[in-house]
Amino acid sequence: MFKKLAVSSAALAAMIGSPALAQDIAVKLGVLNDRSGVYADLSGEGSVVAARMAVEDFKAADKGIAVEIISADHQNKPDIGSNIARQWYDVDGVNAILDVPTSSVALAVGDITAEKNGVMINSGAGSTSLTREQCRPTTVHWTYDTAALATGTGAAMTNAGGKKWFFLTADYAFGHSLEENTSRVVEENGGEVVGQVNVPFPAQDFSSFLLQAQGSGADVIGLANAGGDTVNAIKQASEFGITQAGQKLAALLFFVTDVHALGAQTAQGLSLTEAFYWDQNDETRAWSKRFMDTHGAQPTMVQAGVYSGTMAYLAAVEAVGSADDGKAVSAKMKEMEFDDPLFGTVTVRGDGRAIHDMYLFEVKTPDQSENEWDLYNQISSISGEEAFLPMLEECDFTKQ
Repeated sequence: MFKKLAVSSAALAAMIGSPALAQDIAVKLGVLNDRSGVYADLSGEGSVVAARMAVEDFKAADKGIAVEIISADHQNKPDIGSNIARQWYDVDGVNAILDVPTSSVALAVGDITAEKNGVMINSGAGSTSLTREQCRPTTVHWTYDTAALATGTGAAMTNAGGKKWFFLTADYAFGHSLEENTSRVVEENGGEVVGQVNVPFPAQDFSSFLLQAQGSGADVIGLANAGGDTVNAIKQASEFGITQAGQKLAALLFFVTDVHALGAQTAQGLSLTEAFYWDQNDETRAWSKRFMDTHGAQPTMVQAGVYSGTMAYLAAVEAVGSADDGKAVSAKMKEMEFDDPLFGTVTVRGDGRAIHDMYLFEVKTPDQSENEWDLYNQISSISGEEAFLPMLEECDFTKQ
């Protein structure tokens, strides 16, 4: 009896003195995005579906990691997003916030996340400021950014003869970042910017802005916007006969859901840059079928990025043994290499920028498209080192 008690006490002491066991790990994830506005189709409920699929595929429960997922609509407003983030961290016990499209919201949430020692795995926002001017040790920028979009679409269209550009720019952080990065790439490739106009976000009527672009003499009208704004701008440009008159449209951030909404007849021939397409290979097709069976639409790169980023976050939590210290988890993510069926091999730099390949696509013609979601031809791939901007030394948190 004494010997059994002694053994039990020793085992108990060993457990108390050891790191947290896997079965002790609790994780609460908050998917924060647009669930009712112009970005709802490209993120919205689909990002929640993707996060749940990641938890399932990671086999979190089998590893003793209890994961709870909640979600909220930030309505593309920084004040609303900030209030939700504070509530989640202070009251609801959220460990990490996922997705967060709309760069102005993401930048605000990134600041709060650093203050509260959580982690933000951003898939939906595009501003390069997330890993540069406003880099934070607890921000991981997963899917794309405006520099990568510019490297793909901007360079391709300029080199194809579109030397003069006019920008229609969504008047907030994302739009200005996209215009700035694309202008740089255009000029580096021998082109020039002949004009731009700031467009209120969100917008319904693009007629006056398109007329300015039409009269500018530009070869290319760069649409530095996204989601419903891009779809509306392209529809109205088609109605005005702009593309028939010889000017080309550059949809600088365009999603498969946008192309599906427009239809191949209207969108055919458009070049676009993405980090993921559902029909790239057997693994992306298999995952996307599961996603579509649940969500009713093919996944966007933002939704795929939520899946990929969530898988990586959970791997880091497992390695650390806890989700409580956001700085420790994000630091561990920068030490690891990740591989999943959607993004392939991904590493996270010291500034939080996830490095992976990007792809240049062209929208198929109606004759080439075999079904309603068969929409892209892949033109080329772009390595992560080429796609994303170099890291600022002051943002290398592995050295701080």
